[in-house]
Amino acid sequence: MKTRFSLLFIALLACQIIAAQVHISVSDPETWDAEELRPYIGQKVIFDVPIVVCSNYGGALTVSTRRLYSPTNQAQPRTDDYKDIMRLNSIGSMSLYGVSGYHRCGEKIYNLQAKVNSTSSLSWISGEWRGNTRADLEAGIPDLGDYRLLICTMNLEYYLVATAGGSMGPRTKTEHQRQRKKVNNALTLINADAYGLVEIEQGQAALNEIASDLNDRLPERNYAYIDDGSKPSGTYTKAGFVYDQNKLRPIGAIQEINAKVQNRKKMICFEEIATAERFVFSVNHFKAKSGSGSGSDADQGDGQGTYNATRVEEAQAVIDQYRRYYAQIKEKDLLIMGDLNAYGKEDPIIKFLDAGFIDLHRSFHADSSYSYQFRGLAGYLDHAICNESLRPQITGAVGFHINSDESDNFTYDKSSDVSMFRSSDHDPVLVGLKLDSTLTYDSSPTLNVREVMAGNEKTLTISNAFKDGQDSYYAIYDLSGRSVSATSDTYHKVESALQPVEMPAAPGLYILYVYYDHQVYKYKFIVR
Repeated sequence: MKTRFSLLFIALLACQIIAAQVHISVSDPETWDAEELRPYIGQKVIFDVPIVVCSNYGGALTVSTRRLYSPTNQAQPRTDDYKDIMRLNSIGSMSLYGVSGYHRCGEKIYNLQAKVNSTSSLSWISGEWRGNTRADLEAGIPDLGDYRLLICTMNLEYYLVATAGGSMGPRTKTEHQRQRKKVNNALTLINADAYGLVEIEQGQAALNEIASDLNDRLPERNYAYIDDGSKPSGTYTKAGFVYDQNKLRPIGAIQEINAKVQNRKKMICFEEIATAERFVFSVNHFKAKSGSGSGSDADQGDGQGTYNATRVEEAQAVIDQYRRYYAQIKEKDLLIMGDLNAYGKEDPIIKFLDAGFIDLHRSFHADSSYSYQFRGLAGYLDHAICNESLRPQITGAVGFHINSDESDNFTYDKSSDVSMFRSSDHDPVLVGLKLDSTLTYDSSPTLNVREVMAGNEKTLTISNAFKDGQDSYYAIYDLSGRSVSATSDTYHKVESALQPVEMPAAPGLYILYVYYDHQVYKYKFIVR
């Protein structure tokens, strides 16, 4: 009798616990407003969608139903889309208290059970963690396709050979050795054929140390650095190249671009030894957003920070230098990488796109790329941009998230940790190349009409957006940036060479995005 009573008591208690937990249904994670939690303050809830860690700075985790991005990474400043992202960022985040153990940004919590303290505060009860763990990244770099050359750029967060005693970089020999080990562990795992490195002080000596450390760990390699003629221990911050002499040879002299910020915009032509194919590699570190600029360089309040005008001039200087360089070496393929201190939709990047260059982050990953995080907002300051002739020779481009998703507690000056994680505040960016100058750029998808009548026989069809073995998608948005869809899915898979598109019912101007062959195409059309 006692045993039956105990079992009955446990069953009743379990029922009470289940009954006390409210199921939170999130119809659209991309627009969900934490204000919807207000009726449940003081109650226990279960979320029916994965909850994403957006920031792990401080005592609580900042979480949301979606990854939060810097507005100017996703939309051009001052546009309606930009304002809508700012609004959604402001309403979508919550602080999650009481979580045990270490968790990186980008990790997802499935079946999160929590107590609602307020519309912006939750207390952890239980949940299942998945994805973006350290173990995931230690397994190797992300898939970059069938490349022959791997190119990596990385901001090293002020790499010093000897301590300077200032506020930037290592302050002691111990800190320097930790920074050195962390950077070497990262670059060794990446195992690239060429590195473009920025935020290096004591230039040639620092590059020599990095190349030597790589050779010690990767004996099959033969790394060297490009001597740019500067002082071995110059006190300025510079950009530089380290490359494997077994795979690549430099052609001609390094190009210094000293418009505006000096020593931080460089390009060189490399030849792949195995094939004699060539490409121009441009590594850059544009003027930072911080400081108190004046005139056109003052903060304009549009999310681009200070010195935006300078960064635009730097972008133009890189374009101009390439045109002059081409006249010398006659090599058209250009890859521009580095920390441009501008998010994906800011003016300096638009300067490149308007000149016909291609943003590889967006080309391969639409709106999901990032390499940096600031105050819980992700985005990419670290870029991979190419011209049209190089695009078909690129097999992949990606940010390797060993740094931006990490807690600041693991830096070389705050921790004894010497792993590759948080070796910098920026993620390395990786690009796979399979050089073949005979390749041509695929033509873009086309539309049969740009003006349609909903419910009429005059329908919109996408052609040339279907490729065997590759997934292609399309999505429709109104001018305010909101998804317009006849089903619950924002993205529709392209199933055939001639893909009919289901039209919005309401008349108006719409934007169609086609994600095809790792590229993003944008079209406007009218529904009458």
